[in-house]
Amino acid sequence: MSTKTHPKPKVALITGAARRIGAVIARILHENGINVLIHYHQSQKEAQLLAENLNKIRPHSAKILSADLTDFSELKPLIDKTIQAFGQLDILINNASCFFKTEINTITHRMWNELINTNLTAPFFLSQAAFPHLAKQQGCIINISDIHGQRPMRDYPVYCISKAALNMLTKTLSRELGPDVRVNAISPGQTIWPEAENALSPVIKKKIIHRTALERHGSPDEIAKGVLFLIKDADYITGQDIAIDGGRLLYI
Repeated sequence: MSTKTHPKPKVALITGAARRIGAVIARILHENGINVLIHYHQSQKEAQLLAENLNKIRPHSAKILSADLTDFSELKPLIDKTIQAFGQLDILINNASCFFKTEINTITHRMWNELINTNLTAPFFLSQAAFPHLAKQQGCIINISDIHGQRPMRDYPVYCISKAALNMLTKTLSRELGPDVRVNAISPGQTIWPEAENALSPVIKKKIIHRTALERHGSPDEIAKGVLFLIKDADYITGQDIAIDGGRLLYI
């Protein structure tokens, strides 16, 4: 009789994973044998449906947790509940992001806090809380940044500041948490248009595509495949920000 045991699946916590790019990351990782903890804030129905669909494919492989990432008191408990749910944590993907216009003369303290807390403070303190668990697994952190963390976008100064800081957080944590935990970032270019009505006019959308070397917008699958690469095939890569932007940065 064979006594061979199969290794336990890796576990990934993905923030903002109920919809859009986060949901695709969850699906791609799950397809590759990784158990996923789907974090959501307000999109409970979408998170529940995604988990149900994934669990039909592989039972008990997907769970959901709610947390308000702007509330500091909910950050460490999110990590603790992930450990309670799956017993380990191998991958933290800081995907949740806040995006809205902040014209320079209209910026308020509330706007600043919402963008900075979601896009920077939460990834830092989640990483801090996750570190001991990730270190046990020789795991990794992947921050979903933005090419506008490198090149500012007019009328979105606070958002761009938050993503630029997230890029520096990636580099800083890669030094602080190494050699036990690798930390990298992915900066998507134009992948999914903003949901806010009239956020970008058809003329602006056409201009963005025209000023992209590959002359098309990307897909969430392409971002998710980049995440998968950093998890599975990048054992000697840390502290890097990889632009998946079709060459958009060449024109900004």
